[in-house]
Amino acid sequence: MLAIIGGSGLTQLANLSVIRREVVRTPYGEPSGALTFGQLCAQPVVFLARHGYGHTIPPHRVNYQANLWALREAGVSEIISVASVGGIRSDLCPGSLVVPDQIIDYTWGRKSTFHENSDEPVVHIDFTEPYDEGVRRRILAAGVTAGQPIADGAVYAATQGPRLETAAEINRLERDGADLVGMTGMPEAALARELGIPYAAINVVANFAAGRASSEHEICFDSIDAVLREAMGRVRNVLDHLCEA
Repeated sequence: MLAIIGGSGLTQLANLSVIRREVVRTPYGEPSGALTFGQLCAQPVVFLARHGYGHTIPPHRVNYQANLWALREAGVSEIISVASVGGIRSDLCPGSLVVPDQIIDYTWGRKSTFHENSDEPVVHIDFTEPYDEGVRRRILAAGVTAGQPIADGAVYAATQGPRLETAAEINRLERDGADLVGMTGMPEAALARELGIPYAAINVVANFAAGRASSEHEICFDSIDAVLREAMGRVRNVLDHLCEA
């Protein structure tokens, strides 16, 4: 069963035929909200709003451990994360859809592993390729059949939030090799890897990052809302075609 984690701009999946909602308790506390079970093009899907269904949980306060554990307990076989990002690379302009292939983690203080008990052996996971290539390829193929251009590959920089970055910080991220900047990609991807659940992401570029193009002096939040409304409709179309395949 596919799980879709929706971020900013996707707090509900309008094209999901809802069957039931389930409140889940985990050893790591409560997830961001109830799991919504349903069907997308006759395929079983579970949806979770990362920031809560009222978009009330900031990125650094999301209980990533509980979210991923709840999805595992629900029996999901793969996860697609949908998240809005800022575009650092000049060709990744507002409205672009991107399937990233790498991550640089700048977050701090977040619960980033399930293996924290001092009575357990230390567990190391291989994170050379942080996104599952099979799921990535399925998303890209669905984009082709849906007629929706999707950029293949980008380095996602995960920052702490909830504030946006300064222009100088974006300059640093670019020097480090980042193409996109967001606030929720980590530790979500690493926790999915610890649980052995294939995980990939669809990033929606909501705006140019600070200091870039139309965001040279400031970021216009009014335009972000309009961009996300339009782009998330295209994301839903891609997800439909992915489930039809």
